[in-house]
Amino acid sequence: MARAIERIERDIAALEEAIRAIAVELQKAYASYLNTLGLAVRKQLILASYHLCTQGYPENFLHLSLNQRQQLQQAIRKLGQLAAEQLLIYIKSEESGEDEGDEGDEGDEGDEGDEENEEVTSSSSSLFLDTSNSQYLTANTSDPIELAKWQQKLEEAAQEILKKLSHDANLLLQKAGVLPKKLPEPILAAAAAASEASAEVMPGPPNLLNLVIEIENEQQSEDSGLTQIMAINLRLGEIEFADVTLSSERRQIRSILVQLNKLGREYKKRYKEKAVAEAEAAWRASWFEN
Repeated sequence: MARAIERIERDIAALEEAIRAIAVELQKAYASYLNTLGLAVRKQLILASYHLCTQGYPENFLHLSLNQRQQLQQAIRKLGQLAAEQLLIYIKSEESGEDEGDEGDEGDEGDEGDEENEEVTSSSSSLFLDTSNSQYLTANTSDPIELAKWQQKLEEAAQEILKKLSHDANLLLQKAGVLPKKLPEPILAAAAAASEASAEVMPGPPNLLNLVIEIENEQQSEDSGLTQIMAINLRLGEIEFADVTLSSERRQIRSILVQLNKLGREYKKRYKEKAVAEAEAAWRASWFEN
């Protein structure tokens, strides 16, 4: 029985080594993916903003002065850059303390940039996620459950960043006068979740939401009607579909996760076998005939 337990422990050790290798591979794959995603998000944000300004609300955009248009375009680019940096925060946070110091320097530069453009500061304040209490992946993790939790948390963070970016971009466009001023904040907040906006979703360009909503006049409730609006709604699926490199990196991540799931099932099975073997040994050790 002791030899059986030793054999199981050797199997578990081998599985843990394989899982550590998967962890490193997954970490590198996500670092590459998130970097590519940041570039793609910036591009798609600009394209969606361009379509909204030129096709959705061309009259409102034409009412802006040349300087106002340039400031709006600069603010949109800055917002996309902030999102791209935020997408990498989980990966960067796993680096050494020296690297974290470098990040602090980058943050200072970002503050200077915000001082130069107050529009971005006021509109992107909700973009950043609080990661101070987050649990980051270590390169030598051998627990498949913790590794899967890290991967899930990373996916949720990316989705949340896209949602916040869409919301902040819409606020920026509204403040500039492109999106209608009469649109209430809850409508803009719900633009990234159409099912919660009590609105009809209409077909349209990627990463843009075409909605028909009912807006009531606050002073005269009977003065209400259907209004069609267009708003930015960045979707991960559409961003990946439009970028060959990004979709390829997503397939690589899926392939790694398949390997992880297989190892995880085997890991769980071996631990169960070990517990059974140890329990049987404990039973025999304590059993005695009367």
